[in-house]
Amino acid sequence: MTITAIDHVQLAMPAGEESSARRFYNELLGIPEVAKPAPLAARGGCWFEQGTVKIHLGVEADFRPARKAHPALLVDDLAALSKKLEAAGCKVTPDDALEGIERCFVSDPFGNRIELIQG
Repeated sequence: MTITAIDHVQLAMPAGEESSARRFYNELLGIPEVAKPAPLAARGGCWFEQGTVKIHLGVEADFRPARKAHPALLVDDLAALSKKLEAAGCKVTPDDALEGIERCFVSDPFGNRIELIQG
């Protein structure tokens, strides 16, 4: 028995903030939204998927952002994406702690930490 991959990452979000999630994950990060399956749609939240990148946001009643735990997303042009995020008012924090790896951190609209790595 072997685990072969991660199917998706789920992050929490507050109720009623789907439009903020769509702006950040779809418009800024460029991950298209996909319809949630009917049995799950009534729970709120939204899913964003493109190829093997799958980020699902679920509503959590007592929401608290993940400030340490985070997904790390590979991007093909970190500088361009960082500029786009900053122009949209997001705080982008560069990080050079790992030699030879270009990366930064940004928070989604709810305070969840997102790592972006030049792939």
